[in-house]
Amino acid sequence: MTDDTASAASSGGRRPNGALEAEVLAILQTSDGAALTPAQVAERLGDGLSYSTVVTILSRLHAKGVLLRSRRGRAFAYVPVSDVPGLAARQMRQVLEREPEREKVLTRFVDDLSADDEQVLRRLLGAELDPDR
Repeated sequence: MTDDTASAASSGGRRPNGALEAEVLAILQTSDGAALTPAQVAERLGDGLSYSTVVTILSRLHAKGVLLRSRRGRAFAYVPVSDVPGLAARQMRQVLEREPEREKVLTRFVDDLSADDEQVLRRLLGAELDPDR
């Protein structure tokens, strides 16, 4: 970060890319598993961000699969996804679902796997095909 960027961030200017998302995520991660509304997140941020800015950040994190949300009155309450392997699997599935040539994408994916990962995949697929395993 340059001196200009650091002074802008500390004097209320623009934050570096991703910094606000990281701050919001840190607040949610320290909420002991309690889901927080945008108003609660904004209050804990304490730097005068508008409600709509906080909603935008939370919505983006939710769209990325980093947060889960549930209805709380007229708003949503957000909580971080704690299942990192599940998050990665959902992201992989979402990418695959956007591709029209799924077989080619899967073939390329398998071709690019390390030998160890390929063996894990073969074992998992074999277990699915042979329920006696």
